[in-house]
Amino acid sequence: MSFETINIRDTAHPVKLIADDWALLSAGRRVAAHTSRAELASLENQRHASNSCEESYHWNTMTISWGGVGEMWGRDVAFVFVRPQRYTYQFMQQQDYFTLAFGLPKETLALCGKISGRDGDKIAQAGLTPQVEGDAIFPAQADLVLVCRKLHAQDIDSTGFVDPRIADYYDGDHHRMYIGEIVQCLRKTA
Repeated sequence: MSFETINIRDTAHPVKLIADDWALLSAGRRVAAHTSRAELASLENQRHASNSCEESYHWNTMTISWGGVGEMWGRDVAFVFVRPQRYTYQFMQQQDYFTLAFGLPKETLALCGKISGRDGDKIAQAGLTPQVEGDAIFPAQADLVLVCRKLHAQDIDSTGFVDPRIADYYDGDHHRMYIGEIVQCLRKTA
């Protein structure tokens, strides 16, 4: 797939994109083309590495509807929230980059929100193909992609809840918030 770089400020309605249209949050990496099956098996979850004779990838993606886009520390940023029990959490912890992919069919987003990459190859089931841009990975089927470099990660702490109703969203399993600088905004060209 072919993408062009655009200015994040030229995109429409980032709140709608995340909250209403949803996104796939992805993190992972390309694995050396000469990596053997035995070496792939040593990756934490070999069956979720997408393989071909030319390239291999160790990545995961999950559907999100919580997050935002704005400015912080003089930079355009995106912020996302991931619970520690989510399979994508370990990829977010290990990688310096993450992506937000928009414009995917609701069926794909629903499947990626329902099935854990830990339990099955949801990437293949969803018909997603990995695309790499620098150190970031995302589904090539997306129409719009935010490539983000991690700047900050912090656990949400219930002692900071000013509105007590927020606690209703949690049962002791608070999210970790990631703030990433938007280093590239990609739009599919055709």
